[in-house]
Amino acid sequence: MATPTRNRRTEILEAAARLFAARGFHGVTIEDIGGAVGVSGPALYRHFSGKDALLAEMLLDISSRLRGSAAAVVTTAATPAEMLDALLNVQITFALEQPALITVHDRELGNVPDQERRQIRRLQRLYVEEWVTVLAELHPGTPAARLRAATHAVFGLLNSTPHSAGELPSQAMRPLLRAMARAALHASVNGH
Repeated sequence: MATPTRNRRTEILEAAARLFAARGFHGVTIEDIGGAVGVSGPALYRHFSGKDALLAEMLLDISSRLRGSAAAVVTTAATPAEMLDALLNVQITFALEQPALITVHDRELGNVPDQERRQIRRLQRLYVEEWVTVLAELHPGTPAARLRAATHAVFGLLNSTPHSAGELPSQAMRPLLRAMARAALHASVNGH
């Protein structure tokens, strides 16, 4: 008997992200999600208690993964410059590989139950603070509020990929995004 190569839960989350991004949370049914992964809609209840729980887990998962990736690269890089390079790589990889999750987060976070939404926001704040800590090491004396604003602005720039997907191949987009993010950070922390 062959072992499945993909985790069913992950398949469901990925299919739901694509559907939510394309049609919105309220425009997608459990049956639509089940159909996208080749199971009946009710079979999804073995994995999730409902569509809102699926959305919550989707956004909690990516927020947790981003936060964990940032913590890992910051603790393994040797210098603040290497840390920033690694953080840029984490965010650019996410932006290029997960445009549906960016769209879902932007449009659907309000549909996540309150408790999970607070957890998502907390994880996101911790992720931002990893960036702020590194930027503070690179730009001592720059107020933390300015570094935080610069970080959010760079996320906005990088997370615009759902609007530019397909314009350039990933191997061309990656250095473009990196150069733009570095220029934005430089200008914002140096007051230009």
